[in-house]
Amino acid sequence: MDILITVCKETAADAMESFIHTFSFVPDDRLTWTPTPTAKSAMRIAAHTAVYAGLFATMITNRKLPTPEEVPDFRAKADAAEEALTSRVEMERVFRKNTENVLTALDSLTPDETRATLDFGHGITVPMTFLLWLPSNHVLGHEGQIDFLQTCWDDQEIHFQG
Repeated sequence: MDILITVCKETAADAMESFIHTFSFVPDDRLTWTPTPTAKSAMRIAAHTAVYAGLFATMITNRKLPTPEEVPDFRAKADAAEEALTSRVEMERVFRKNTENVLTALDSLTPDETRATLDFGHGITVPMTFLLWLPSNHVLGHEGQIDFLQTCWDDQEIHFQG
């Protein structure tokens, strides 16, 4: 197996576990708390992270990013899926399932495909490696958001494992 695929699989799985660990320290009474009316809650951030893992798996499997014209519909469907995840247990179940789908999708790539470029539309291309690293990078960024929210309610412990 290609070393890049192996490393991307390991980092995606490790990032998910680290996120779930950090999220486990969010008290139940703080799951939907937000620091401002327009900010996202820890639950919504977790739901977003879980849902997007599945979307990344589909992109990797299809070797395709949504084009700029497809992005509004893509985001509307993702938002609806996020809003439907309202429990810690269900979020973790979806996150684990979608991360398994990422690992399976990564396994489906050949070494040549990892060096390909993806058409983003309008003559814009991105390297496939961007998409290979996206599942782990995305999770780690959102894990930092959970860590920040925890400091807002005066949890000063370091839970972040990323």
